Amino acid sequence: MAATALVTENFKFVSLFFKSKDVMIFNGLVALGTVAGQTAYTVFAFDCPCSPKKNYFYGLAAIGVPALVLFLVGIMLNKSTWNLVAECQLRQCRKLSTIAVFAVLANILGRAVVAPLTWAVLSLLQGQAYTCALSEFVDPSSVPGFPSGQNPEVLAQFPCEENVSTLLQPFRRDIQRHLKYQSQLIGWLLVAGMAVTVFLLQCVRRCCSPLGYQQEEYWTQYRAAEQNLFHNTAAAHAQLLAIDNVRNFFGFVSLEPEQKELLAEQQNNRPVCSTDWNRVTGVCLYREKSGLPLYSRIHKWATYSLDNPEEMDKEMNTL
Repeated sequence: MAATALVTENFKFVSLFFKSKDVMIFNGLVALGTVAGQTAYTVFAFDCPCSPKKNYFYGLAAIGVPALVLFLVGIMLNKSTWNLVAECQLRQCRKLSTIAVFAVLANILGRAVVAPLTWAVLSLLQGQAYTCALSEFVDPSSVPGFPSGQNPEVLAQFPCEENVSTLLQPFRRDIQRHLKYQSQLIGWLLVAGMAVTVFLLQCVRRCCSPLGYQQEEYWTQYRAAEQNLFHNTAAAHAQLLAIDNVRNFFGFVSLEPEQKELLAEQQNNRPVCSTDWNRVTGVCLYREKSGLPLYSRIHKWATYSLDNPEEMDKEMNTL
C-alpha cells in the first residue's frame, strides 16, 4: 500500500509538472520535487564509507551525480530541446540566427538548471556529503588540543561515530561543526549567486523584449492554450484516423461510448500531410505580418495558408 501511495503521489507531481503554464510555478514544482528527493536520499540512502580516498569520491558523487542526472532529465523534458533538434534536422539550422539560438538555449538551460542547483544547495546546507568528502583533509592543527601525528586514515573515520576512538571522540563534534560551517557557507553563497543571476537575467530579458508586459503575458497565455488544444485535438484526430483504418481492415469497428460520441461530432477528419507537419514543427520566435503578431508556427501556418500560400514555405523557414 505504501508503494502504491508513493507511485500515485509521483504521478500527481508529474501531472502538475507538465500542466504548469507559468514558469515560476513550473520551477517551483521542480524545486519542490528535488527537495523531497534529496531529503529522502539523505535520510535513507546516504552512508559515508569512512575510508580514505573513498570518502572524497563518494561525497562528491552524492552531490554531483544526481545533479547531473536531473540536469539531463530537465533538458530532455523541455519541448524547446526537441524543437531545436527538429529545426536542425528539417532545415539544417540555416535560418537560425545567433539571437534565436541564444534565446532557445537560454530557455532550455534556464529550466534545466533549477533541479540540479536545488539538489546541490540542499546537499551543501545539510552538510553530510561535504563532511564525508573532506573529513580526511582537515588540518589537525586547526583544532585546539588535537593530538599530533594523526594520519588521514584516522581523520576519514570521523563521519562515522562508532569508528572514532575514545581518545578522539571529544574532537569529533568540533571537526564536524567546522566542515558543516564550510559547507553551509558555500551553499548560501550559491543561493545568493543564483538569486542575483536570475534577477539580472530577468532585467536583461525585459529590456531586450520587443513586447510590452501585457502583450507578453497574452503571448504566454496563447501558447499555453494552443499547446493544450493541439494536444487534445491531436489525440482525437489520431483516434478518428485509427477508427477509419481499423474499420477498413475488418469491415467494422468496436467503439467505446466516448469514441462513438466523438465520431458522431467530428465528421470532417482530413489527414495531415508530412509537409504541413514539418511546417509547424521547429523553433519559432515572435514575428509580425503587416503589424499583426504571429505567436507560433501554427499561427504562421494558418495566416499564410489563407493569405499567400506561395510564400508559406519561405516564411515558415524564417525566424
